[in-house]
Amino acid sequence: MQRRRRTSDREPTTALINIVFLMLIFFLVAGTLAQPLGKDLTLVRTADLDRQNPANALVVHADGRMTYRGAEVASAEAYVAGLTEEERVRVRIVPDRDLPAKELVQLGRALRTAGAESVVLVTERGLE
Repeated sequence: MQRRRRTSDREPTTALINIVFLMLIFFLVAGTLAQPLGKDLTLVRTADLDRQNPANALVVHADGRMTYRGAEVASAEAYVAGLTEEERVRVRIVPDRDLPAKELVQLGRALRTAGAESVVLVTERGLE
């Protein structure tokens, strides 16, 4: 009686894993994501700069109060009414971090209804 050789239905995954691993190593060694900066280069530090409001931006405080160039603004309609046609093309808002999102969305809608073509939020981007 002959013994039958048992064949397996499994595919050889070891070879596939080895190929994928070698490709990973190749791309880690050969690939560069960004050109390195020069070693003698010193980047500008902005942490010590004074924080100033951008020109022509509506500042919205955490309590919902609005100011424009230091003066109180009664409503979004009053703010847009005081702008020129060029300034109404892009209205910029500087919201406080603690301003509820619901109030910010309502303010954006009110500015659009009052005549602003687009509303842009000015935020702080922190690089660490």
